[in-house]
Amino acid sequence: MELEFFLLLLTLAFALALRPWRMLANGALLSPLLGTLVVLPWLWALPRLHTMPLPLQLSGACAVTLMLGWPLAVPVLSLVAWLSGWIAPAELDALAAQALWQGAVPATLALLLGAALRRWLGTHPFIYILARAFAGTVLCTFCAALLAQWAGHELPHIGPDLSAVARWLLAWGDGIITGMMVAIFVAYRPEWLATWSDRLYLKN
Repeated sequence: MELEFFLLLLTLAFALALRPWRMLANGALLSPLLGTLVVLPWLWALPRLHTMPLPLQLSGACAVTLMLGWPLAVPVLSLVAWLSGWIAPAELDALAAQALWQGAVPATLALLLGAALRRWLGTHPFIYILARAFAGTVLCTFCAALLAQWAGHELPHIGPDLSAVARWLLAWGDGIITGMMVAIFVAYRPEWLATWSDRLYLKN
């Protein structure tokens, strides 16, 4: 648990060093930020509110990263974990682990994957929506879940193989929702996507 606290604090330090609050200067990202703080804590708290055979929940971290950008997404996702603790109480260790494995890790993987896609596949709306928002979310969310499982956060009373299958299926849910949201925002609210640029992606 001490390692998880250290990794979370290290990620937060890097994010805050980039002064992410500057991204809120024009007010365009205020709506997606507030929407994240209203909706996502309930999703993260859901397994603690109801007893379920598979205590899984959607991450939403990749969607938040695409909307707010990585420097702002990391502290916001940490705040989401803290707010979920108000909705459904949990130990501080559990909230820190949730902030790390469901928030900071998939957000960081999404950042790295986005940079790789821009470098190797170029800038095109379909690459952004299908490869980054949809397939990228599936891959990043699943990899983060596997890392959490290897770190000892296993599903109770379920073997590791079945847990991996469950996490893979849930990652597809995250990817489908994120892909649909991003496609809608690209068409109607591009200013809600900090990682989108008309000049960059619509230059042709």
